[in-house]
Amino acid sequence: MPESDLHFSPASAEEAASYKLVELPKELVSLLETARPFSLSIKGDSTEDAVLCTSDKTYSIRAVNLSNTLLVVTPPPDTALEFSEDVVVIRDQVNEILELTPTVPRTQKLVSILRGREYDETNEDDVDDAEETLRYTYKQAREEIQASDAELDECLRRKRILNIQNELRPIAPTYLTSVLELTLNVLVSSKLTPSAASVERLTGTLQRDHDISRTVSLQVLGWFGEVKGGMWKMNVDEVLSELGLGILRNHKQNDPIERDLFMDKWREAVGDTFADRVELRLIAGNYLERSSGITDKDTLSYFPASDLPTEPAARFSDLFLTRPRWKVDEISPFLSEIAVDSKERDKLLLKYCRAVNEAGVIWYTARAQYNG
Repeated sequence: MPESDLHFSPASAEEAASYKLVELPKELVSLLETARPFSLSIKGDSTEDAVLCTSDKTYSIRAVNLSNTLLVVTPPPDTALEFSEDVVVIRDQVNEILELTPTVPRTQKLVSILRGREYDETNEDDVDDAEETLRYTYKQAREEIQASDAELDECLRRKRILNIQNELRPIAPTYLTSVLELTLNVLVSSKLTPSAASVERLTGTLQRDHDISRTVSLQVLGWFGEVKGGMWKMNVDEVLSELGLGILRNHKQNDPIERDLFMDKWREAVGDTFADRVELRLIAGNYLERSSGITDKDTLSYFPASDLPTEPAARFSDLFLTRPRWKVDEISPFLSEIAVDSKERDKLLLKYCRAVNEAGVIWYTARAQYNG
């Protein structure tokens, strides 16, 4: 190993604390080693913990202290000072490294920003000058929301957020339900195939007969299927799920609906063509089911995971305040937004829950908290 003489950099005072060492996970190393273009960006304002984003993933950044100081050394910079050929200069001293860990995108901020800006059939596409200061654009979201571009686009789809004249607007749930019901009606009346329906014919009919703009209908079709080559392939499960939620939203915990009655209303809403595809798994993570000891009839109430806190401790607290114990298949849908995968979900269950085996059935209850 060649030997070198160490010298401090002539600009060591200015360069102090200017270097950070980042430990890269394997998937990022592979990304850096490919010849394909890529981008890395760090996102977060002064009130947020910074995250690193690739084109499709988000990583939390955590500082880890080192037991030994590391020296950052380079060849001598171009200065008036003369160094021998075997000299390297110390540019900085590092006492910690930054560790990257995959994390769920932090999109709750976007939902908060857009609250009160819902779009429905009463809205005009043009926004007057008085509302200009309230506009929030896709470009702003890309810069400010702690999510990769792919995750942001998925958030817009999952949260049903329209891009209307470069402004992000959540679509009103009742209006979305209406658009989907009318879309199904057009499919049936026009004898279009759900797996290959003409986009031009669908959007044209919706605009002509129901005053639904193409700007809106095209985005809704994209949320609930694949638009390619002028044809729409409907995601039947996604459409049925949203129509079911449209009914269930009217039945919060203080006004539950009998399960059988709900299923009948749901099948009626989707029509005979899709009635046999209706099942509760399609709305998992959006409802609570309770058994009545008096009537022997199960009831359902609207309880969306999206309304729960994003911090794990607060979310588990809310879940156990709502119900003292859960089966794993009951609680798992409410954890998908805070766990990147099933392994991370199991870690959260282990940390915040206590497993109890009763007659071969595993129940999760709140882990006891002790002081001292």
